[in-house]
Amino acid sequence: MATTLIKPATPVAQTARYAARLDHVSKSFGRTGARQPVLDDISIDVSPGEFVTLLGASGCGKSTLLNLVAGLDLPSAGTIDVPGGRPALMFQEHALFPWLTAGENIELALKMRGMAKSARSDEAERLLDLVRLTGSYGKRVHELSGGMRQRVALARALAQDSRLLLMDEPFAALDAITRDVLHEELTRIWCETNVSVLFVTHNVREAVRLAQRVLLLSSRPGRIVREWQIDIPQPRRIEDSAVAELSVEITEELRGEIRRHG
Repeated sequence: MATTLIKPATPVAQTARYAARLDHVSKSFGRTGARQPVLDDISIDVSPGEFVTLLGASGCGKSTLLNLVAGLDLPSAGTIDVPGGRPALMFQEHALFPWLTAGENIELALKMRGMAKSARSDEAERLLDLVRLTGSYGKRVHELSGGMRQRVALARALAQDSRLLLMDEPFAALDAITRDVLHEELTRIWCETNVSVLFVTHNVREAVRLAQRVLLLSSRPGRIVREWQIDIPQPRRIEDSAVAELSVEITEELRGEIRRHG
């Protein structure tokens, strides 16, 4: 059977040249005189509709960088511009409210967005359909598997109607098969919606499978030390030879950064 190549949806007219721009951003923590640098001189442009992955060892500042883009913290130096407004953020944990149903969790995001109450239920159902959870509106969190919870969390993030989706290792806690399925689903949704994605991971193969561009951060302080344009056509499989070959190259670079910084 011939493989059907997945391509991102044709972008609608864009009013900005980028979905996010980080210009010489640095971040330090601690009291004056004993501040510890976490990020140093980070400059990134994420194009509209682009899928970019931030890759690095644990503790290199990936999540800190994502929090800065999300507006949850302020940089110590440099500027961050997100022309489309506040981005949507998907956490490592699903962070669903257990006293609400799957649909109600999504409706809460729609309410915060300002959508009229009369329209929320239908939109929540549409988003559940998008993440292939049709018929799950009334399910409580404890009735959902780990993969289903992450699908609801993704639907809730998409409910914010942001043009930039920030994802902080959202599949790290899932088993390999569930993670593989959600990689496919995320790729499909990204292509259908043309949303820009900034995705944090320490899993090299995950980065290569998903992204159009991979940025490697050094250990603390986090600096961008190399980037790769991923030209492997979608859909990709984690076991594809091209994915495996590039993953080996990137892993060697990552190991080198870890050795250099202890």
